Amino acid sequence: MNKNFLPGRMGFINSLLVLILLFVAVATAIADDEQHERVVNSELPRGFGLASDYVADQKIDGAPAVIFADNFEDGELGEKWDETNNQGGNVLKFVDQSSETALLGRRSLKVTATLGENTGGGFTKWFESSDRLFIRFYTKFDPECDYVHHFATLRANKSLQGSDRWSGFGGAGNLPEGDERFSTAIEPSGNWGQWQPPGRWNFYSYWHTMQASPDGKYWGNGFRSESQPNIDRNQWICVEMMIKHNTPCKIDGEQAYWIDGELGGHWRDINWRTSPTLFANAFTLESYITDLWTKQKSNVVYFDNVVIAKEYIGPAKSK
Repeated sequence: MNKNFLPGRMGFINSLLVLILLFVAVATAIADDEQHERVVNSELPRGFGLASDYVADQKIDGAPAVIFADNFEDGELGEKWDETNNQGGNVLKFVDQSSETALLGRRSLKVTATLGENTGGGFTKWFESSDRLFIRFYTKFDPECDYVHHFATLRANKSLQGSDRWSGFGGAGNLPEGDERFSTAIEPSGNWGQWQPPGRWNFYSYWHTMQASPDGKYWGNGFRSESQPNIDRNQWICVEMMIKHNTPCKIDGEQAYWIDGELGGHWRDINWRTSPTLFANAFTLESYITDLWTKQKSNVVYFDNVVIAKEYIGPAKSK
């Protein structure tokens, strides 16, 4: 038996797999661009929003439009959240980053995902929804942070009770039912290793009229701006996402995102749901990695100043 045959064959198979994945990603992105309108002259707000009335987000949870807020300044890990994923107790911790910016308080959340030991971790919060939702948080990628697989995900579940509160979780590769679930995530995309880690911002979305991939399965469709810079590491970034629920069975849903108060992309004509009782009502904030593209052993991401609201939030205001 030729001892060099198996490694050579495996190398060929791995290369072929990468090409297939690239084809799937490009085909899905093209199909998605054809289906939904990217708003060129959007009238959505920019710059400061409701957060401008609260120095460094202090007491912002008292604003009438705010559904949930956590600046991590008090309490134990995950105390204000409903689910905590802290594998082995070694992934999540509070650290002091206040010397870097006046926009943050004394404590920030540090997430350390270690390849070969865990996949990272984070928090999930269920909440009473609204026709239009805005979610804003601050994040920073460590200088050595590699690609991140999942990041900040908004999910629609059948209800907030019993097993129905989990209907929006899982289901990768399957087409959702219009009264069962949909989800959208703002996250870095490495474009299958073509962009410098951690990549560039994009939406990764699942819903009942999404486009199938060439393999016939349903992997998340991507929404991204055509031209944008790579994400800078080692600096705090204000990320905000918006979703507008569609009128059931009508194509009038929307989503948008902002980076440091600048509108990064706005899409409409999305048919998120068929049921009037299906709402986006769970938010997961995490750094999740796999070994498909991530090669760095330790991958650190920081989070702070999380706000969920019914209106545009905008960047935090310094003193």
